[in-house]
Amino acid sequence: MTNITVIGAGTMGNGIAHVFAQKGYKVSLVDISAASLEKALATIAKNLDRMVKKERITEDDKATTLSNITTFTKLEEGAKHADLVVEAATENVDLKMKIFKNMDELAPKDAILATNTSSISITKIAAVTSRPEQVIGMHFMNPVPVMKLVEVIRGYATSDAVTETIMEMSRKLGKVPTEVNDYPGFIANRILMPMINEAILSLYEGVAGVEEIDTVMKLGMAHPMGPLQLADFIGLDVCLSILRVMQDGFGNPKYAPCPLLVNMVTAGKLGRKSGEGFYDYSHGGKEWILAASFKK
Repeated sequence: MTNITVIGAGTMGNGIAHVFAQKGYKVSLVDISAASLEKALATIAKNLDRMVKKERITEDDKATTLSNITTFTKLEEGAKHADLVVEAATENVDLKMKIFKNMDELAPKDAILATNTSSISITKIAAVTSRPEQVIGMHFMNPVPVMKLVEVIRGYATSDAVTETIMEMSRKLGKVPTEVNDYPGFIANRILMPMINEAILSLYEGVAGVEEIDTVMKLGMAHPMGPLQLADFIGLDVCLSILRVMQDGFGNPKYAPCPLLVNMVTAGKLGRKSGEGFYDYSHGGKEWILAASFKK
């Protein structure tokens, strides 16, 4: 298995392309936007430069990695030789199902179809294909070149052979794969998102401010960043989407998103990517936003 197609050139997609290419795989990076592909290659080059500076790789390693990546704006061109397709598009179930229908038609019949979804049902996605036994979740963590975990999610029909292939491939990437079953939120987000939501509820109810909540979790629980800062990093719209998937999937009100989170996303305050969330990133750094500034 040497040819990898990555669909989506955003933050996750370019990171996934980076790690495969660095390990010697031939990567076809596909996105409908040529500008997004250009930006992705620039991001990968910048991250490789950082690794060269830290003497983790050589300039030759960087050049080889970049040469392993070919970009495409058409899925039919990027997927036709794929051994493995990894979809890393926006966390939208309708979009993902459309992509998987297309991949099922365009990718070789023996190709494995994987999704980087963080919460959407693998079984539901697989059901739109003619090869559900070859569909699997391959949930990388952000930033992909740095984070070791790959959450490998088995759909209802995913075969043992496909699961073992993806587990072994993840190890070859230098990652630590962890096998889980297909239920809303899987493991990572089933545990993480209620914690983030509870932190937002604590802010919403005036229990403590942004800085105080994050400080308690960082210093008291040894978390590398607080839950509100992490929510900004993930994207508040993504957090909201995952919580709604879990609320719908389990039918349990404990997963209902905090009204403050809903309002912030509605107002376009999405975190780091929009310049403002629980913190203000408009000046290029992290600045505290006081809880008093939020409107219930």
